[in-house]
Amino acid sequence: MHTEKSEKEFSRALKIIPGGVNSPARALRSVGISPLFIKKAKGSRIYDIDGNEFIDYVGSWGPMILGHAHPEVINSVCETARLGTSFGAPTIAETEMAELIMEMMPSMESIRMVNSGTEATMSALRLARGFTGRDIVVKFEGCYHGHGDSFLIKAGSGALTYGEPDSPGITRGTAKDTLIGGFNDTGSVENLFAMHGDKIAAVIIEPVTGNMGVIEPEKHFIQTIRNLCSWYGAILIFDEVMTGFRISGGGAQEMLGVTPDLTTLGKIIGGGLPVGAYGGRKDIMEKLSPSGPVYQAGTLSGNPVAMAAGLATLKYINRNKNFYNELEKKSAALEKGLRDNFQKTGVPGVVNRAGSMFTMFFTPGNRVNSYGDVMTCDTELFARYFNELLKEGIYLAPSQFEACFVSSAHTHSDIQQTIDKCHKALTRI
Repeated sequence: MHTEKSEKEFSRALKIIPGGVNSPARALRSVGISPLFIKKAKGSRIYDIDGNEFIDYVGSWGPMILGHAHPEVINSVCETARLGTSFGAPTIAETEMAELIMEMMPSMESIRMVNSGTEATMSALRLARGFTGRDIVVKFEGCYHGHGDSFLIKAGSGALTYGEPDSPGITRGTAKDTLIGGFNDTGSVENLFAMHGDKIAAVIIEPVTGNMGVIEPEKHFIQTIRNLCSWYGAILIFDEVMTGFRISGGGAQEMLGVTPDLTTLGKIIGGGLPVGAYGGRKDIMEKLSPSGPVYQAGTLSGNPVAMAAGLATLKYINRNKNFYNELEKKSAALEKGLRDNFQKTGVPGVVNRAGSMFTMFFTPGNRVNSYGDVMTCDTELFARYFNELLKEGIYLAPSQFEACFVSSAHTHSDIQQTIDKCHKALTRI
């Protein structure tokens, strides 16, 4: 595999961009190499500037559920862009997007569009505090909700990968108002509410985690959180930026049968363009300006090109009634193959999957169920595996602590090739 051009471009970027990248997860430091610079993508494949071709399971970190450069998405974007890329005024597409989201995710009685998942979670948290008149928020070890100050306390994703979950620049007051629970540790949540229940504004959680790898919640855990929030008058926020329209048509809340008060979205609803949204109970959302006193604004919110890409994606999914069934079959086949590979080679590993999200954890056992379990993983072994897979033309998320994604563009041949090549990589490490 040739990387000369990517290495040259990385050296160039290092001179003017901090760390040479515009998001830490792209740096690939945890797997010991320089980042690959991507030139183009189509369907299940990405191609770097050195001419290397990869079967892609990153999918731009989740949005590309239809695969790259899907014709309907590209056509919609091009047609919209010809009419103008931004107006700073309302468009019909914003309302159409809100209506379609509400149809697919009924808990979203009212929706505000924003520009990123981070903006959605920050705004939802401010709204919850404004609605309740309380300050404290509960989050969970290893859950990542973007880079807002309140969220970078024992965070997942890039913060976990780079070993600095408590970022400098977070004030003591912010840290004081953030309480940490253990994911799948019901007792930790009960204790937090017993001590601080009447001061807790919100509980925010990835209902299925992706930012410390894929972990599903135990049924009694997620239901207990719902019950405690209802009893104490706290707002339950599901961060479905990653899981929304990814693991089912109604997101994790549909799969789990638990309804949050607010939901944050991103990724898939932008079809690969920058986007975010938050919404939920109408009585809470009506506290937002200009209807209410809680201020939040965004010059490019509801951008027409982003709305076009997201609408094309969701409309395609919504009219293809077997979409998630077909995606599940492919994802299940991949999961089985990866599990079999661990068993055949004797390499200690666990495969967690929820819908079309999956993570290979390099740790002994049968299941990874918590932040503590995640931290037992052999990151050096993962890094060696990642590099061997690159040589085989397979591109996974370049961190042990991230989710990978299957798209509808992945063929059964892609899945079998991936299983076979993953087996080769495991035998070499």
